[in-house]
This record gives sequence, structure tokens and C-alpha cells, in this order.
Amino acid sequence: MSDWSKTESLKYLQDKINEVRTAMLTTYNPEKGFSSRPMGTADVDAEGNIWFFTNEFSAKVSEISVENTVSLTYSDPKNHTYLSIMGEAEIVENKNKMKELWNPFIKAFFPEGLDDPKLALIKIVPTDAEYWDSSSSSMVVLFNMLKAAVTGKRYDEGNHGKIDL
Repeated sequence: MSDWSKTESLKYLQDKINEVRTAMLTTYNPEKGFSSRPMGTADVDAEGNIWFFTNEFSAKVSEISVENTVSLTYSDPKNHTYLSIMGEAEIVENKNKMKELWNPFIKAFFPEGLDDPKLALIKIVPTDAEYWDSSSSSMVVLFNMLKAAVTGKRYDEGNHGKIDL
């Protein structure tokens, strides 16, 4: 993506995240090591920051308060698209931002809505991102894998590169 402008890179990142929506957020705990959990993306803003709602008293928030470098992985096997993002996380308790990002699905996790005292946001500022994208249909991907196996040539998995942030 080195020939893409910053605007085009950001648009690609936003589009791919919005297609998948659910990320695996990986944090680090000095005693237990890495810990991952699925998180529904609330937003990718105009600057490329990625937002999630969370419980302020959760283990991930404790882990972020000690080590704020995190990893996000978005995976869309159906469309053969994958994103790996490293970033710096921070906990945000801004009610106006929460109102801006709120949607009815979040109420399943926070029944008290915006008044829930446990409600907080995680803001992740990406520092590094890679993508793998072979958006061909499954049949084309399968055919190319079989062709590589039969001919003994390496399988071309499609586009891979870094996203300029």
C-alpha cells in the first residue's frame, strides 16, 4: 500500500473493519501472559482510532492500565480478508463520546444503558497494521491452491502488505 495515500489507507482500514466488525483484542498480563477476547467494534473514526465499549472493571482494562500496547485481529475467512493491528490503548470515560457511539446492541451488555456506572470506552490508536486480502471467490482460491499443489509451485495468496498509518 506504499503507493496509496494516507486517506486511501485509512479508507481501506475503515472499510475492512466495518465489514468484519468483531475483533480479537489481545492484551498482556505480566503474570498470565497474553489474553484474547472477541470485541465488537463501535467505530473507526476519521483519524483511524478504533473504539470499543467495555466494563471499566474488567480484566482487560486492568491489563491495559499496566501495558497499553495491544493487538487487534480481524478475520473474514468467507472473503479471505485478514487484518492485524498493533496499537496503543487508553480507557476513555467521555459520556458525549459514548452517546455518539451508542447503539441498541450494546444494551445487551450494559442493561442500564449510558447510565451504567461500569460503562467505559477503549480507544486504540493504531501504530502498525498489516493486511492479507485475496478477495477472490472460494472456488478461485481453492482452484489456485490445488493448482499450486499439482504444479509444485508456491500458492499465491493474494495481496499482503502494510497499511500506512
